[in-house]
Amino acid sequence: MLLTACSVFKKVPKNPPAALVEFKPSMSIKTVWTANVGESGDFIFNPVFVENSIFSAAANGNIVRLDSETGRQIWKVKAESTLTAGVGADNSTLAVVGEKGLVYAYDLDGKLRWKAQASSEVLSTPAVGGDVVVVRSINNQIAAYDSVTGQRRWVVERTLPSLILRSSTGMLIADNNVFVGLPGGKLIAITLANGSVRWEATVGEARGTTELERVADVSGMPVMVGADICASAYQGKVACFDIKTGVMRWSKALSASMGVDADQRFVFAVDDKGSVHAFSRNAGINAWKNDKLAYRNLSSPVSFGQAVAVADTLGYIHFLSREDGSFLARTGTDGSAVVAAPILAGSHVIFQTKAGKIVALAID
Repeated sequence: MLLTACSVFKKVPKNPPAALVEFKPSMSIKTVWTANVGESGDFIFNPVFVENSIFSAAANGNIVRLDSETGRQIWKVKAESTLTAGVGADNSTLAVVGEKGLVYAYDLDGKLRWKAQASSEVLSTPAVGGDVVVVRSINNQIAAYDSVTGQRRWVVERTLPSLILRSSTGMLIADNNVFVGLPGGKLIAITLANGSVRWEATVGEARGTTELERVADVSGMPVMVGADICASAYQGKVACFDIKTGVMRWSKALSASMGVDADQRFVFAVDDKGSVHAFSRNAGINAWKNDKLAYRNLSSPVSFGQAVAVADTLGYIHFLSREDGSFLARTGTDGSAVVAAPILAGSHVIFQTKAGKIVALAID
């Protein structure tokens, strides 16, 4: 009965990817280094940048630490089981999750500290910070473990909708809280110290007559900018909230299956049809929209200097003007999809492909 109630699905593309638009590049992009960690399989493996290093993982259990400037491998270890989500880390602890909800914590030298058992399978990258490792299982239980001992400190349980996306919904630790996106369109702020829920906000609301139409899960990783936290939801909206109170600053209707990014001027989002949007950060006014990458299954966007970058299902990385959304540059990777959220590492932007290639790019 529990399995029936918690049915999940994957979206099946109905439209072919749009052909690549030809343009004259006005920005030069160079590949600084590449590395390989291993294939992602059916999961999403987001890398993380900590202590001048890139930490990344793969479905086969590989975990690597790479020098962020050169890509040199500092160490490589293998977890005791296959893995189901990317790496969470702070300046002392690294965490990954394995099959059947196993949680592994390592020090930054790659030495296993402890392992624990979550309540069910975990698809979301662990959040690490404030002396805890926070994990959200697909049964909607959020648990915090002591980052040194592995002892469970607190648990928060939320009701699970009858139908959810099988996706890697992100968590963000900031301001002594962990901000968690949930199935059903809720974004909640939980106090790290004791697990109390400080506030709950709505990013997406269930609408329609069928269970499929009523799916409104928060998508990808929320992002903090200034005093705001912003997030998006599938069949919901993109919205920004006051980080202390959860009061909504603004919202716009938008269905997204990936997360958002923001800088001091704009919030960037990708809708489920492949259009890239920019909204003014303060008021949510539509700044621009680029619809030339339709149905290319884009990654989350990342603000990178004068550009906003997104990657697609064929491994192309597109750089759009952050001012008007026009194409500035494009580069290829290994031809496999990029579904992991790109990250910034100093002057580099980092992408990880489904085939396991990690690419560091910079403006030439």
